[in-house]
Amino acid sequence: MNKNDAIRELYSTVVNIVGNPDDTPVCTDENGNEVTIDLDAVNTLVASKQYQEDRQYPSIGEQLDMQYWDAVNGTTTWKDAIAQVKADNPKPE
Repeated sequence: MNKNDAIRELYSTVVNIVGNPDDTPVCTDENGNEVTIDLDAVNTLVASKQYQEDRQYPSIGEQLDMQYWDAVNGTTTWKDAIAQVKADNPKPE
C-alpha cells in the first residue's frame, strides 16, 4: 500500500491528491475543498499494511505437515519456520 492509497482509505472524501508523497500532500474533496490529513496516521497505516504483506507464514497444509514430521522425528522444523518469519518481519511499534 502506498501513501495515496492509505489517504483514500482513511479519508473517504478525498478525490484529488497533489504533491510529493514524502511531504504532506494537498488533498481535496469533490468540491475542491482542502481535506486536512494526519500524515502520521497515513504512515502508520502504510507500515501496518506492509507488515501484513511481508509477514507470510507457510500454508496451513505445510504447517500441519511440518508438525506431523516434527512429532514423528522429534524435530522443531515448524517452530523454527514460524520463529524465522517473526524474526524476519517484526511487528511495527
